[in-house]
Amino acid sequence: MTEARTFRVQGVMRLRNGERRKFTVYVRGLTEKEALEKVYSNLGSRHKLTRRHITVLDISAVSEEEIDDEYVRALAAINRLVVR
Repeated sequence: MTEARTFRVQGVMRLRNGERRKFTVYVRGLTEKEALEKVYSNLGSRHKLTRRHITVLDISAVSEEEIDDEYVRALAAINRLVVR
């Protein structure tokens, strides 16, 4: 079984008013490709952006100590998931 890792995705998004805004997002995923898909989905739904409005500059796996987002840090600390 493959273990989920935490990725830090940094980039620039062009908002609907033409403003360019830098972003850093922490996401959990099995691969870089899966993490990238989550970023596109989240930013697209929150800001009504298409993929061409999002430019990813860097994607890297990070350790649990490097995570700034408390929610993602809590997810990374969970060692098993119980579904009922």
